[in-house]
Amino acid sequence: MLAAGLGLAVAGLTGTARAEDVIKIGEINSYSLLPAFTEPYRKGWQLAVEEVNAAGGINGKKLVVVSKDDSGKPADAQTAANELVSSENVAMLAGTFLSNIGLAVSDFANQKKVFFLAAEPLTDAITWSKGNRYTFRLRPSNYMQAAMLVEEAAKLPAKRWATIAPNYEYGQSAVAVFKKLLSEKRPDIQWVDEQWPPQGKIDAGPVVQAVAAANPEAILNVTFGADLVKLVREGNTRGVFKDRKVVSFLTGEPEYLDPLKDETPEGWIVTGYPWYSIKSPEHDAFLKAYQAKYNDYPRLGSIVGYQTIKSAAAILAKAGSTDVEKLITAAEGLAVPSPFGEITFRKIDHQSTLGAYVGKTAQKDGKGIMVDTVYRKGSDYLPGDDEVAKLRPKD
Repeated sequence: MLAAGLGLAVAGLTGTARAEDVIKIGEINSYSLLPAFTEPYRKGWQLAVEEVNAAGGINGKKLVVVSKDDSGKPADAQTAANELVSSENVAMLAGTFLSNIGLAVSDFANQKKVFFLAAEPLTDAITWSKGNRYTFRLRPSNYMQAAMLVEEAAKLPAKRWATIAPNYEYGQSAVAVFKKLLSEKRPDIQWVDEQWPPQGKIDAGPVVQAVAAANPEAILNVTFGADLVKLVREGNTRGVFKDRKVVSFLTGEPEYLDPLKDETPEGWIVTGYPWYSIKSPEHDAFLKAYQAKYNDYPRLGSIVGYQTIKSAAAILAKAGSTDVEKLITAAEGLAVPSPFGEITFRKIDHQSTLGAYVGKTAQKDGKGIMVDTVYRKGSDYLPGDDEVAKLRPKD
């Protein structure tokens, strides 16, 4: 019996399809906990399923996605993974959002020898310290996004820095790698304060007060979602961000920027997704298809969901089989198109080279937007093979 809160959705299955005529992907995510990201994410992968099947499926077989809700709990995610593998006979697992849940499913995949394509979790551990041969990751990692942000942060005159991050795997990983990379570029930096609010339960007043007391010249923010809204509101009220530089992971993503509306702070250096200003044939095609299907604009989650299933389909098609070893062989070094241009899943650490947009926050018509944006290719912000070999255990 699945734990409470695990939902089931099937996409891509037409009424009379026989089991031997379909290939199933088992998808897991925190739908009930984080709908701002996961609902656009679901729309993205559903669009991808439709496109794959309209183009002939996987070597003539219909692609089916069986989806479960992990309720934001690692144990529920492992239960869901086990159900998908044992009862649904999925060819691979995909998805997850929170880093601790991604690691839990990755561990399951390693133990059970099941292919897992991690969609969203950003902790570096997934592909490095706790990496395994069965796990691949789509999104640019904490290291990659930190390196992109550090490139800009190092130019700031600020020497005294404080950090604010959720106290779980993602926040801890992001702060650690940002501090390491910035200190390497700027040995004169002082780290004067760290705030570690619980994820989803920030008490923003004391956090902001403590940061103000440390009197930093710049702040690194790693909070997101409702925590980010509370932090910004309290920080604006107390003037903590005034005359201070802020560097912020993920804040330029529409799912996190949109709720801020006219409270959006201006001039923060962020990673994100300025869908309204991207001009390329690949993104134009995705945007047109997404808006035609949903009559809505995409969020970053939409891109992640879409590309997760597109990548999984490409791996399955190349493998010509659901055998896990053939899937791994197919995925290692595989180049696939994406709305951001071609990406590759690196053989050495199973990290994709999907990049991110870096820019600054601003307001327009009472809404938060990203300006001065530049796309940073993931391949330009990854360490070399020699360094990765030291970070990753031998398979």
